[in-house]
Amino acid sequence: MKIAVISDIHSNVYALIRVLEDIDSQNVDTIICLGDLVGYGPHPNEVVAMIKRRNIICLKGNYDASVVDNGFTYIRDTNINSFSLPWTVEELRVSNKYFLENLPENLSLTIEGKKVLFVHGSPQKINEYLSEDNKEIETIMKNLDSDVLVCAHTHIPYVKRFGHKLLINDGSVGKPKIGRPNATYVILEITKDPNIKTQIKEINYEYKRTVKDAEMKGFPTPLVHSYETGTE
Repeated sequence: MKIAVISDIHSNVYALIRVLEDIDSQNVDTIICLGDLVGYGPHPNEVVAMIKRRNIICLKGNYDASVVDNGFTYIRDTNINSFSLPWTVEELRVSNKYFLENLPENLSLTIEGKKVLFVHGSPQKINEYLSEDNKEIETIMKNLDSDVLVCAHTHIPYVKRFGHKLLINDGSVGKPKIGRPNATYVILEITKDPNIKTQIKEINYEYKRTVKDAEMKGFPTPLVHSYETGTE
């Protein structure tokens, strides 16, 4: 089975369009989104509508949860979030907020005899950062009752093996932190072969259109510039 895993679109519809175009050329069996459809970017309704229209399997991210709660429940109280959170809450249609509210927080599948757990942050918390250097990762993977853990939230993709277990982070479609203004996602190929094939995809998109739309809507300069630099 060939699966495209996307996440952290963060209201960036131009990045999502380009990534879905690339996925459509990869002959995948299904697409799974690990959440954070909204927040930061200027197109929350367009992104949710596209995910719904494509019937993409989707989890709830920490920013999605905070927008539903209308508070800093699962996100940091920063200068950018003090703008982005209320703006997104105000902009997002009621039907799309309801969609986010009812998303699950994890997904467990058994594929070709391998147990795969999909989460946004970690198996423990929706907003836990499983960055590659997180000292808790070894304990989390040791206690994991699955063969594969697929996560998001850090916006930086990587693949790391822990004995017979595999940890995969798919990066970010719409708000990269890789030092380049490119979208990232992951393709998993799970067969009867014990080895799971993984491919991190980095995709160029028209980020200047996102910048222009954000500027037109009065977004803070540091937030606008982050789309150009691929940094937080």
